Amino acid sequence: MNEKDLDLLKDSGNIMDDILANPFGEKGDSAMKAVSPEQESRPVKLVDVLPEENRAKAYQLAEQIDPKNHQAMIMYGTQAQGKLLSFSHAMLEHVQKKDVGEIGEIISDLMKQLNHVSPDELRAEKPSLLSRMFGKVNGTIQEVLSKYQKTGAQIDRISVKLDRSKNVLLSDIGMLEKLYETNKEYFQALNIYIAAGEIKLEELHEKTIPALKKAAAETNDQMKFQEVNDMIQFADRLDKRLHDLKLSREITIQSAPQIRLIQNTNQALVEKIQSSIVTAIPLWKNQVAIALTLIRQRHAVEAQKQVSKTTNDLLLKNAEMLKTNTIETAKENERGLVDIETLKKTQENLISTLEETLRIQEEGRTKRRMAEQDLAAMENELRIKLLEIKGN
Repeated sequence: MNEKDLDLLKDSGNIMDDILANPFGEKGDSAMKAVSPEQESRPVKLVDVLPEENRAKAYQLAEQIDPKNHQAMIMYGTQAQGKLLSFSHAMLEHVQKKDVGEIGEIISDLMKQLNHVSPDELRAEKPSLLSRMFGKVNGTIQEVLSKYQKTGAQIDRISVKLDRSKNVLLSDIGMLEKLYETNKEYFQALNIYIAAGEIKLEELHEKTIPALKKAAAETNDQMKFQEVNDMIQFADRLDKRLHDLKLSREITIQSAPQIRLIQNTNQALVEKIQSSIVTAIPLWKNQVAIALTLIRQRHAVEAQKQVSKTTNDLLLKNAEMLKTNTIETAKENERGLVDIETLKKTQENLISTLEETLRIQEEGRTKRRMAEQDLAAMENELRIKLLEIKGN
């Protein structure tokens, strides 16, 4: 919306007076405004539902309508329609220039950045054997932390853009409120024009035209009949002009919800941006910080558990070794230098050896005695043989 269009929104308190000051478009500048919903559902006579001040203006304006001024009838209400045309153009230009796509792209970029750090990366999981061997756990935490810090810086820059966009939208909401009030003024001004025209039209049909017909009939003057026809034609043109003004008023009626719709859209965007700045972004940062802290705590606990487990295992092994050594030592201390069983076995072996020796000796003596007897027999036999040889 350019500066010329914005001028339509200035001095809104004088819009009604400016429009009504020149009802027949002779000269001057003007703007327009809207009307309340009650006036839209009017009874048969619009003038009866106008506010008291506007009703008085309508009657004053109706008295200024001159059937003999054909040019005035053509221009009746055109300045209000002209201002309405400028207003509609300004509003259309504003809507065309209102590119919410940029804000949508900023919010979309924000959502991408919020999803950049995957929740799965922040999940506290037990490290694998390879991770523990090659020290990947701490490396992963540092990578996630670095990614978070980079993403956080980008989100901060997006937050600044969102804040600027929010301020622009708030400014537009204020400007649209002025547009709404201006449209309301145009609506009320058109109601006065239409009410004045209806008052004059009613006067023409109920008083002026019947009076002219009566005068023409009484005088039978052809010029009087022409005056009647001229007045009927004027009334018809006035009726058509009122129809055009009613169409213009319909534009103001439709403009009111359109302006409110744009305002509501801007308000929704402002609330979305505000929610992102003061709620979503801090909540995201807090949750990520908490998740990273919990991961550090988990790994610290895991390390402590590992130390405790190693210590406990060492203590158990030492205790088991101490128990074994103590028992073995006690057993050895209680044993004699030579076991009784060993002595028994040795004695048994010794007795068995002695018995075996005695047996062998006995067998030897027996064999020697037998050998002696054999030797004696052999000697005696030899001696006998020798004697026999000598005798021969």
